[in-house]
Order: sequence, then C-alpha cells, then structure tokens
Amino acid sequence: MNFSSNLAPPRQHAGSPFSISEKKKPWSLWISALTLLWLVAVVYGMSTLWQYQSTPGQTALTASDWPSESERTFNSMRPTLVMFAHPRCPCTAASLSELAKIMSLGPERVDARILFFKSSAFPEGWEKTNLWKTASAIPGVTLISDLDGTTASLFHATTSGYTLLYDTQGKLLFHGGITGSRGHAGDNVGRSAIESILLQGSTEQDETFTFGCPLLGERNDDRQGGL
Repeated sequence: MNFSSNLAPPRQHAGSPFSISEKKKPWSLWISALTLLWLVAVVYGMSTLWQYQSTPGQTALTASDWPSESERTFNSMRPTLVMFAHPRCPCTAASLSELAKIMSLGPERVDARILFFKSSAFPEGWEKTNLWKTASAIPGVTLISDLDGTTASLFHATTSGYTLLYDTQGKLLFHGGITGSRGHAGDNVGRSAIESILLQGSTEQDETFTFGCPLLGERNDDRQGGL
C-alpha cells in the first residue's frame, strides 16, 4: 500500500489563508518601519524643543550700581524694578505673568518699570503689541519705550525678560530672569528671590539665567513689521 500520497503536505491554492498572510508581510514591514520613523521624529522634536526652552539667553554683565549715564533715576523711597522686553518676543509673556505675581504683593512695595525695545526703523506705535497691552494691565507698572535700546545698552541688557532690582541707594540687589525656562510661567528662583527681597529684605540668590529672545538683535518679524 502506498502512503506517500496521504502524507504529502496540502498544496497552497491561490485563495488559501497561507498565501494571503504571505502577501500581507511586506505591508506589515512598511507599517512597522513608518511607525519607527514617526517615533524617532517625535523624540527628536521633543528633545529639540526641550533644549530650546532650557537654553538661556546671553548673560548680562551688569554693574553693581545704577548707571550714572541714565536719564532715568532710581526711586529713593522704595526699591526699583526694571524689566527690559522685546515687544515681539513670545517668551516674554511668561515673564510678564511672573511680574504680575510680584506686583500682587502690593504696588507700594516696589517702583516697577518695563522698558520695551522700540526700533527707529519702524513707525510710531510699533512697540505697542499685545505684550504692551498685557503689561499695561499690571497694577503699579510704568511702561517706557526704549528707542533703539539706548537704556538697555546702559544696563547691559541683552535678553528680553531681563529684570533688575535696585535698593533706594541705587545698589543692585538682583538681576536675571524671572521664569524657569523659555515661555514657561510658574514657580522659579528669580521670582522667589525678588519676592524674598521685597518681603524680608534679603535673598540667597541674587542672579539667575534669563530665558527669552535677543533684546537688541534683529529678528525676522522685526524686519517684516511683526505681530
């Protein structure tokens, strides 16, 4: 008796499930490859964003006394806070949010001024963007247009959001940023340091990094008229 015919494996017909599975394999490989590429792109994008947010601006070498060349003087009755801002820096919105929290301690505690960079190459009112409007809503804050960054240069301010606090003798008490990263509002060392000075008269941290756009450097939206 011949058993070979009974033991032979079944032939795979065109419509069998085996052939369908084999046809699907190349598509599965493509889907897996595309998924892997997508994951790599997401991780790379998140890493790049994190690096950007955590990279501070150029460190300012500010003198320990109020610049004598400045046409504006410090307040001899209460501490003077000065913030330099670029009107088209999106990161600065977070700095203004943190300043509003500082001012909520009481406008009578500090003479706060925000100097917005203004380019002479653009029409009147160029600096009065949404950031200017946001700043104008903070109680007790004075807004000043800094033509071509003249005052910023005297204070060696190079990054939008750079903040300084002086005592009633014009001595520097604190300088740096009041956000923990670019465009991120929330508890941070800079704001805590200023609050400590205003409430307790001293702080252990008198300098921090500033996270923001270049204050005086030319940017694409500057040339195009911006926001």
